[in-house]
Amino acid sequence: MEYVFYFVITISILVFVHEFGHFIAAKLCKMRTDVFAIGFGKRLFGWSKKIGFTFGSLPKDYDGEGTTDYRLSILPLGGYVKIAGMVDESFDTEFAGKPAQPYEFRSKSTIQKLFVISAGVLMNLILTIVIFWGIIYFKGRVNITTTAVSHVEEFDFAKKAGFQNKDRILTINGTKVDDWESVILELGMNASKNIEVVVLRDGKEAKLDFSGNLVSDAATKGGLLFPLLRPLVNDVFPNSPAEEGGLKKGDIIVAINSNEVESSEDATKLIEANKDKPTAFIIQRGSENLKLTLTPSSNGKIGISLGQGPIDYKKFGVVGSLGQSFVKIKETTVTTLKALKEVITGKANLTKSFGGPIQIAQIAKSAADSGGFAFFDFLALLSLSLAILNILPFPVLDGGHFVIILLEGIFRREIPIKIKIAIQNVGFVLILILMAFIIYGDILKL
Repeated sequence: MEYVFYFVITISILVFVHEFGHFIAAKLCKMRTDVFAIGFGKRLFGWSKKIGFTFGSLPKDYDGEGTTDYRLSILPLGGYVKIAGMVDESFDTEFAGKPAQPYEFRSKSTIQKLFVISAGVLMNLILTIVIFWGIIYFKGRVNITTTAVSHVEEFDFAKKAGFQNKDRILTINGTKVDDWESVILELGMNASKNIEVVVLRDGKEAKLDFSGNLVSDAATKGGLLFPLLRPLVNDVFPNSPAEEGGLKKGDIIVAINSNEVESSEDATKLIEANKDKPTAFIIQRGSENLKLTLTPSSNGKIGISLGQGPIDYKKFGVVGSLGQSFVKIKETTVTTLKALKEVITGKANLTKSFGGPIQIAQIAKSAADSGGFAFFDFLALLSLSLAILNILPFPVLDGGHFVIILLEGIFRREIPIKIKIAIQNVGFVLILILMAFIIYGDILKL
């Protein structure tokens, strides 16, 4: 039930935002909106100004003239706004053969039609911008500037893929990776095919080959890889053993007395164990490893504050955060389009490349369990993906409607309604087949 709850919440937010875009654009263009529906199929309940709140189907004598029926329908896999005089998901053709009315979609200008049909995608894009903007403003952008892995024993994917602690990833399917974000990005992009990873292990290159299914499975369960983070010197106190010994802010502690350290706790224990003793430190400073000798005080301190690194952490103001949200949208869009290209050209498997309701529910719950920021980040990514997919020139999708409207505007004549209905029917069937394949892929991943 938790998975169902998070799926319904996630999809409802995205669908509401998308359809509200169409709805408010239609109102601005003075078009009559008969239905605002979340979900498809049988009407469960809703509200209309004419009859108030009602359960089940609308009364048979309900004409709806000039009012909107705001409804929740039985299948929570999308939604629609029924605009008078438009062939859409409702497949209503009652207006066919009648003179166009001033309030109908078909009587409006090409510019107004294009605005209304693209407003849903625009709203999804705005939602993505706002969420990314807020997250970056409050949290900044964090980039882990290492490709080395750690805690392999704690992650099923890492063990099955053949990783070992301290492996430094060099390339993934031939693409060089320089930081942790690019590692996760490349693994995700290649999740629909076999993956070859080249790592540096004990000074020598080694190759790992594994199925991308491992990546898809790990992503839904929230456990992929963990980066090798070491104690990072956040600050060096004046006149302290650390300052006297040459330690600097930004240094990474690699080892103490030949003991490798992977956490601030490890470093603190080793320092406390060497009170008043000259202690050998191996420090990573930039691309160099340095040897320093420090003598902890009698209370087991050297005068530093510790964090974890190597991490490039940047905070941004209001304007900077907005700019960074566009940067993140660009990066995500490029990745999504590359994945689409792989599927279209047959280089990637459709069912492995895209997730359906089950995978969305799994990731939504995992993200929610990780906290509000993680959930909203996932919501923004999904909203952007919805915008990109919806603008594709495919029947039934907004992009398909956009192309038809554009052609009508160019040739200055309306495409016959029978042809539009036929295009809608074909597109709807193809979408259902596509969804069946994706849901089948979801089941296989369980």
